[in-house]
Amino acid sequence: MAKVKLIWDFRGPAAKRTAEHHCIHLNDFTKMENIESESIKVEEFSEMHVCATMIIHENDVPFMREKLKPHRGQRVN
Repeated sequence: MAKVKLIWDFRGPAAKRTAEHHCIHLNDFTKMENIESESIKVEEFSEMHVCATMIIHENDVPFMREKLKPHRGQRVN
């Protein structure tokens, strides 16, 4: 089954802490809604741009987009 990486961008001096905190909520949400996630992690591009990411099955994307409003997404292998 195809997988998709959902991405939430955070910018500014508190970006890393915000992304780390967002990942905590993503973990809680996936457990509560029984969504299988392969990976939930923080990706740091610079001190001022950090992302929280989540890899899920493609069939879960519509639900997650509606509930969690990711900023962007991309297919992964």
